[in-house]
Amino acid sequence: MVLGRHLEYLHAYSGADACKIIEQNRDIVVVLLDVVMETDDAGLKVVKYIREDLDRQDVRIVLRTGQPGYAPEESVIKDYDINDYKTKTELTRRKLVTTVFAAIRSYQQIETVNQSRTGLERIISSAAELLEQQTIHGFAKGVLEQLNHLLGDTVNSVFCARGQGILDDIDDLSFYILGQTGLSSILINQKVSTLKNELTSQMVNTCYSRKKNDFSSENITLYLANGSYRAVIFIELTAELSSITQKLVEVFLTNVSVGYENVHLFHKLRDAAYKDVLTDLPNRLAFLQSLEQFSNYHDQDIVAALIDINHFSDINDGLGQDIGNQLLVAVAQRINQLCTDKTNSCFTVARIGADVFGVIGESDIVNPKNLIALFDFPFKAGEQSLPLNACFGLCAKEQARGEGKKVLNQINIALNLAKKDRQNHAVFYEQEMEDKTLWRLGMIRQLRTDFADNRLELWYQPQLSLTTGKVNGAEALLRWRTAEGKFISPAVFIPLAEYSGLIIEIGDWVIEQACKQIKLLEQQNFNEITISVNVSIPQFRQGNFVESIIEKVHQYQVEPSKFELEITENILMDDPQMVIDALVRLKAEGLRIALDDFGTGYSSLSYLQQLPLDRLKVDRAFVTHIAEEGQSIIANTIINLGKQMNLNVIAEGIEEMAQQEHLKAQGCHDVQGFFYAKPMPADEFVQYLKDNN
Repeated sequence: MVLGRHLEYLHAYSGADACKIIEQNRDIVVVLLDVVMETDDAGLKVVKYIREDLDRQDVRIVLRTGQPGYAPEESVIKDYDINDYKTKTELTRRKLVTTVFAAIRSYQQIETVNQSRTGLERIISSAAELLEQQTIHGFAKGVLEQLNHLLGDTVNSVFCARGQGILDDIDDLSFYILGQTGLSSILINQKVSTLKNELTSQMVNTCYSRKKNDFSSENITLYLANGSYRAVIFIELTAELSSITQKLVEVFLTNVSVGYENVHLFHKLRDAAYKDVLTDLPNRLAFLQSLEQFSNYHDQDIVAALIDINHFSDINDGLGQDIGNQLLVAVAQRINQLCTDKTNSCFTVARIGADVFGVIGESDIVNPKNLIALFDFPFKAGEQSLPLNACFGLCAKEQARGEGKKVLNQINIALNLAKKDRQNHAVFYEQEMEDKTLWRLGMIRQLRTDFADNRLELWYQPQLSLTTGKVNGAEALLRWRTAEGKFISPAVFIPLAEYSGLIIEIGDWVIEQACKQIKLLEQQNFNEITISVNVSIPQFRQGNFVESIIEKVHQYQVEPSKFELEITENILMDDPQMVIDALVRLKAEGLRIALDDFGTGYSSLSYLQQLPLDRLKVDRAFVTHIAEEGQSIIANTIINLGKQMNLNVIAEGIEEMAQQEHLKAQGCHDVQGFFYAKPMPADEFVQYLKDNN
């Protein structure tokens, strides 16, 4: 027995045998070696093999020789870390035992130093890794894994902390499992009592109360703390720890405790960055992260959706923001309830805007029927019970393309279409929608560029008196000729101009061009020609709309009665009083007012009486079949109505003689259409006047 351990001696009878035995037995700690064996330097070759080939720097080597003349040089002893050198005559039994004891002690000291160095290297490395952890559960798991490496072998382990302030939706002081090894992952976020192990619960509580580590032969309980953040680690052992390992564990805890505080602080920062304060739901940034993974889900049957509450700002304005906030919380809770009714059916519920929520989940839950049903019943907000409705944009996984922002944009496209659809309040995204959106944006960009490059033109379609047959006016019509010489239909680009807001600039330009054209006609002695200009609702909404028209008329010294504004029924119905007020002011300045497309919209006759009209225009839809039996009732009615209201009546879309004759018989005043002339550029219009008047 040496130092409480049994010794075992292995014998070799040559240098080659010695090398083989040492290579095969990694637990050899002392080698007693003859310098001379099968050769004079066989022993030294064994030393070299141990140190260089096997890289065993820890083995203690004692050289012996029976012939002093064969003693190794000092440099050899120094170079090969030979522990001792003895002649055979010196090795009495007592000296041999002393030499072996000294060599074993030397080995133990070296092993202790190496063990400490390795342990410290692991601690430094693991502490650096753990400082990179950004989640509490990831940190807990990492700590247990690093302790397992440090201890060598453990059975089970748990990382515990009080739930309050650490786990979402947990508000009690029970100990919860944040990480585990050797047990089951389903224990995460469960109480320690779930283990049904009285010893573990008792040890965790005791350690937490005493704030002190506890080491025994069967288990250890470790106290981890930094600042106000505290945790307890319980580990079952297979063997008692050495004093060195215990010290290394304590050093490890000191190093990683800073990381434990950091991960909590990061968790708070993450909550601030990724949580909505009002509803406690994930916010827009968190929803975008979920959408990043959305198109990569293996399950094909997944849907992402946006829920936009209609007219929510009216509630805030009428009932106050407090009621509005309570209402948003109620909506959030009802959406959450939909997703928790079935386990794992929803992956994410988030608030991504003031009154917009996002949902990702399986299609059996996230579908139009279920989402619309959320708003079947009123929502409680304080003492209020308020009905709400919403619009829904949805995107199925197979349609999702690109990263999170791209997918969110796709769902927004569907949502915007749902808002515009009076019948269907839930729309699924399809690729064609985005293609159309990109086309629209491209066309708007091209329109803006071409307008700046003066590629828009004002053409004129003559208007004739049915009584005299002479031209008495013209409708100014906008034309867009691209750089390639291709014409884009007004039916295409006018809605784009209105959508983009460019119609206001274009409208101002049209009014100016019309004024210039009137002056040009006057200079060529066409003094009775009226120019008619169409205006849109965005122009009416301009604060200075009326003033800008009057200013242009005065600037170009145009006789106001030669300038006519045409409005449609749709414009009138958008904001009747605003339009009527503006037209009354313009009429007072002497400008003429015409109502276009009469009978095709939804205006009431009461508005017709309020409008300061000069002319009523019969739409081509009522003129096309006017000469056919039974097809002229509406046109005849409009003509008679106009005459009774002392309005000039003009019919458009005349393409054949029979239509003209019917209109003349009904007493219609003026006409325009391809039967007389198509729209034409300004110079051709002047020539047309010269040829026909």
